[in-house]
Amino acid sequence: MSIISVLNPKGGSGKTTISTNLARSLHDRGYSVLLVDSDPQGSARDWHATRDDNPLELIALDRPNNMKTLGTMAANYDFVVIDGAAKLEDMIAACIKVSDLVLIPVQPSPYDIWAASDLVDFLKARQEVTDGKPQARFILSRVVDGTRLGQEIRTALDEYALPVCTTAIAQRQVYPQTAAEGRTVYEADNGKAKDESNLLTDEILGVLNAARREVA
Repeated sequence: MSIISVLNPKGGSGKTTISTNLARSLHDRGYSVLLVDSDPQGSARDWHATRDDNPLELIALDRPNNMKTLGTMAANYDFVVIDGAAKLEDMIAACIKVSDLVLIPVQPSPYDIWAASDLVDFLKARQEVTDGKPQARFILSRVVDGTRLGQEIRTALDEYALPVCTTAIAQRQVYPQTAAEGRTVYEADNGKAKDESNLLTDEILGVLNAARREVA
């Protein structure tokens, strides 16, 4: 079982969009997936409750102490995807401690880069005492096609010395449109959105598989 947390203390960075689409992508590939809403605002819960036939299983764990039980609760799943809370330092810290991989969505904005500073510091402090765990990656989120901002943000993120996912998630109307219906891009007629979401899933699986090989 692998636990993936999607974290950024700044609201509006695309955490729920990435979490729900990643969970659905893994589900559609035949994996057993548990989606965890760790945000008291309950965005993932609202998304899940919008339809009665949502194929994903979801639980709410919005208190740091409850996160300690996740490993036992989710032992029978292949993947757990945690939709992270904003601004709640104790909850973010609890998610990092149980995770195998932390994904940090950042919009092409200096404010998003600055907001990630404390999270990166906590991650690196954790990695120093746990033999490099969890792994962490930035994801460029809500990138506008045809602009140079994406590359500029990649360069700006170099100062944090954390890898940046090759795949970026573009600013597309299909993401909020499907979210409002409790769906994902996998249930929409938008090939570009599906392709980039699938590429991101491929990349994440590659990171986790490489880590397993190193352990073995």
